[in-house]
Amino acid sequence: MRRHTPKEALLSRGVRIIEPQTVEIAADVDPARIAPGVIIHAGCRIRGAATSIGPGSEIGAEGPATVENCQISAQVKLKGGFFSGAVFWDGVTVGNEAHIRPGTIMEEEAVAAHAVGMKQTILFPFVTAGSLINFCDCLMAGGTSRKNHSEIGSSFIHFNFTPHGDKATPSLIGDVPRGVMLDQDPIFLGGAAGLVGPARISYGCVLPAGLVFRGDALQEGRLLGGKPAREHPRAFYRGAYRGIKRLVRNNIEYIGNVIALVQWYHHVRREAFAGDPYREACRRGGLSCLEMIIEERLNRLGQVAERMTASARTVEQVWEMRQEAADQRKFADSWNRIRQVLHSLEAEQYGALEREKFLESWRRTEADGYVERVRRLAPQVRRSGTEWLQQIVSAVLNSTGEILGWW
Repeated sequence: MRRHTPKEALLSRGVRIIEPQTVEIAADVDPARIAPGVIIHAGCRIRGAATSIGPGSEIGAEGPATVENCQISAQVKLKGGFFSGAVFWDGVTVGNEAHIRPGTIMEEEAVAAHAVGMKQTILFPFVTAGSLINFCDCLMAGGTSRKNHSEIGSSFIHFNFTPHGDKATPSLIGDVPRGVMLDQDPIFLGGAAGLVGPARISYGCVLPAGLVFRGDALQEGRLLGGKPAREHPRAFYRGAYRGIKRLVRNNIEYIGNVIALVQWYHHVRREAFAGDPYREACRRGGLSCLEMIIEERLNRLGQVAERMTASARTVEQVWEMRQEAADQRKFADSWNRIRQVLHSLEAEQYGALEREKFLESWRRTEADGYVERVRRLAPQVRRSGTEWLQQIVSAVLNSTGEILGWW
């Protein structure tokens, strides 16, 4: 008896494949992980044993789409482009010519227009990206609904590669402890603008169109400005760093927030999606993405640590910045211990009392969908959840700060 091909198996279970002769379904795709009623348009490629596509989703409506090892929840529209190793929660829409690489998570009702590139990017619910955007190595939160969302304007760039040749540049736009509660003011990043990582941007801040922001905005509700270009060029020494304390602090705080989000996925999202195979696939895929991000951030920061001895020598000899040189040597000498401490950190032990208070209320809250369930939480419950997650972030910062003697 002839065995059905994956394409034939999908058709037999009610998946709509438009122009089947033009669609590639790889042999490693599990038909049981693609829901009946999913629409796959002409010219698409579906690959990877980890691929999961939930009910009501549509692939390739505006152009051919390649989907490999992605987890896609319900009512998701991936309209065209390349999608690999990423997670798309309920109601996500991505326009044509997208380039979405591994480690990316787009949470409920997040939107990206056409020609958007992301890699190891985390967009919380409702965050909206315009067109022609490069937004890699960021976490962005803020906003309360589709009508009150954080925005990334068209032609925005997150600059994540430095003249020194490193990528220790993740930017935290919003945060995890408050961002998951879906009750913070939106953040606006204007079109044809840019952000130089690693940066921290607070809720309610606005970066006007056309400006490049270099720095941190730690106060909420600020109108940000770009630094003017230097009138006179100065000598550039490749590999000679300045401001190492800020670079390390921003990277460690980013890692702390991602570790907190891991705990949220372990506990809160698991409670929300028990029994739903497509959303559970997204939760597990999200955890894999977050672990990937943590390792990537540690590796990138470790590469900077390896350069500190040479950098400190230049900083001291050329600019006579003795304290900066001492800080760089301290970071280099401490890195192996920092990495070991972060790898062995038991995040479960921090904020346990607040976590259990939060989860007790979370289990009692009934609502249609994850977003509505978060919205129905009482203010004091949200505060317990935020305190739980903030204790994790603080533990990461404190454990590192104790080793370095900083912050």
